[in-house]
Amino acid sequence: MAQAPVIRVAPEQPTHGVCVLGTESRVDVFSSAPKGCTSFSISASPEVVVNVAHVRPVKKKPTGSSTWPLGPRLEVTMTMKAPSNSTDDQKVRISYYGPESQPTQALLYLTGVEISLLTDITRTGKVKPGKGGCDLCPQRTWTWGPHGQGAILLVNCDKDNPKSSTMDFKNNEVNNSKDLQDMSLMTLSTKTPKDFFTKYQLVLHVAKSEMSKVRVFHEKWSKSPSKYEEVLGPKQPSHALELPGGQQSTNFYVEALDFPDASFSGLISLGISLLDTSNPEIPEALVFQDSVTFRVAPWIMTPNTQPPQEVYVCRISENKDFLKSVTALAKKAKCKLTICPMKENKNDQWIQDEIEIGYIQAPHKTLPVVFDSPRNRGLKDFPIKSLLGPDFGYVTRESKIGQITGLDSFGNLDVSPPVTVGEKEYPLGRILIGNSSYPSNDSREMHWALQTFLDAQQVQAPVKLYSDWLDVGHVDEFLSFVPAKDRKGFRLLLSSPRACYKLFQKQEEEGHEEAVLFEGVEKKGQQKIKHILSNKKLRDHNSYVERCIDWNREVLKRELGLEECDIIDIPQLYRLLKDDNATLKAEAFYPNMVNMLVLGKYLGIPKPFGPIIKGRCCLEEEVRSLLEPLGLHCIFIDDFDSYHVHRGEVHCGTNVRRKPFSFQWWKMVP
Repeated sequence: MAQAPVIRVAPEQPTHGVCVLGTESRVDVFSSAPKGCTSFSISASPEVVVNVAHVRPVKKKPTGSSTWPLGPRLEVTMTMKAPSNSTDDQKVRISYYGPESQPTQALLYLTGVEISLLTDITRTGKVKPGKGGCDLCPQRTWTWGPHGQGAILLVNCDKDNPKSSTMDFKNNEVNNSKDLQDMSLMTLSTKTPKDFFTKYQLVLHVAKSEMSKVRVFHEKWSKSPSKYEEVLGPKQPSHALELPGGQQSTNFYVEALDFPDASFSGLISLGISLLDTSNPEIPEALVFQDSVTFRVAPWIMTPNTQPPQEVYVCRISENKDFLKSVTALAKKAKCKLTICPMKENKNDQWIQDEIEIGYIQAPHKTLPVVFDSPRNRGLKDFPIKSLLGPDFGYVTRESKIGQITGLDSFGNLDVSPPVTVGEKEYPLGRILIGNSSYPSNDSREMHWALQTFLDAQQVQAPVKLYSDWLDVGHVDEFLSFVPAKDRKGFRLLLSSPRACYKLFQKQEEEGHEEAVLFEGVEKKGQQKIKHILSNKKLRDHNSYVERCIDWNREVLKRELGLEECDIIDIPQLYRLLKDDNATLKAEAFYPNMVNMLVLGKYLGIPKPFGPIIKGRCCLEEEVRSLLEPLGLHCIFIDDFDSYHVHRGEVHCGTNVRRKPFSFQWWKMVP
């Protein structure tokens, strides 16, 4: 909170003090009283408001003033109604009385000043004028919720200058007017006597523990266009302001330099201190101090239920037909399509694993931001070279990560639609990450640096799932979300061997046991329904897989507040193969239909090449019957040769930038 020093008066000589509007200045009347005095009275100029607390008056005079007893519990405070026109223009007279002594007087000359450090605490996108001091208590705190207050900072992680080699926040200069729009405005409003700053000085400052997280630019006006000077930043924790007296308004622009993380809560306080510099022979003394608190906007993921805006896919040597299918799907969904050429992807088609596109938001600006995974294969340079730019930000945790595993790729990163769990609301959904079931010498889990980053964003409280039973190890190999108009507004899709065996059993009972899987797939042995059903080894493999998925099913029901009717089982078989450590891990037996591309009501689903019954693939028909009643359109895409045989599917080979939530993150309570 704002703080002013105690003013100590003395009968021997006049005392001079400064009172900042909106603050209470405490005046020490008791310790300065002459020996033998037992009471006092006080009178002040019209612009000074005096308050005497903790004691009752002993005598009330006809003029309206009172005499008060002196004692150690006495507390006298003063406030000012308006700024002074000249130095010392307000006077306070304190008269001391004793039974055997003449009244003694102490004089206090006050100068009232206005010092207001203003930010967008109401989160309207505008800085509103105020009076400062105690009137700005919300400036110094930051609260969540629909009625919360406190200013917000964006990490200035885009690149508004195309000629720059790095993100804007790494430059200690303002590139252009677009760069300013990524910053938060902070205004210093002062109203003082003309000569006030010949004896006093204002200093802007930030704690050294936070100086690496923020940069502040000062707008300086002259005859030429305005220029911006860095006044606070990683190498500069404080800055003495050169201000003229009178009424002034000075603008500062503030940018965050880092996202919340394990060692950074996301809160940053900027302080303003008024110093008495009137005596050059002694150090300056604190007269007044105040601060404003910002919270750095979190990085937010968008679920499949958010409208798609842009689809990304890679061109490689063997996916010409796949590209045609994705292009047609994007056209149906009226989405922009961006194809990463082979020269840029270096024949790495797994664009879902390389990046996750989310956004950051402040009341005045929303910015898409790509989170770059640490996998660093052929697509390593794509997010920086092709996505980072004006109004498209970038973040990574690569530099802090040691050895990585397949679980650090972002096919292992998903987010649910908004959910309510009991009485707890998650209006931005919950992040889902895959890990091991328990630590062991051979177990894998998402790197702690990624997990702690996601945890620190607070607004999408992560849920840990069990995905290490899979060879690749990604959550998108057994789950997805699709939009729905009823119930919670979505359905959770889970892969289900049980549902597949049930479907095949039904087909066998209806006399279709000779129908084959993989019909029309070159260089792939066809398998009849009856042979799949009688294959005990395959049954055992899928019984194990079902148990793994059921474990996650219960976690998802508990952590997302789901019921069975919110879940749709998608028929899918897996097989177990030995990995590099000779450990059995699962991979899809046929193209994994749950690994789909969701573009609004249009679903790009891996073509399973299931048994043909009455001229139609029974797996496709089953999925249609489950999803089309929800108003969804199932479009099956052949990804067998270009993706499936390389242990990935449609979702793995695509990525989507989606519309940000209409709900503003600061209105929730984590």
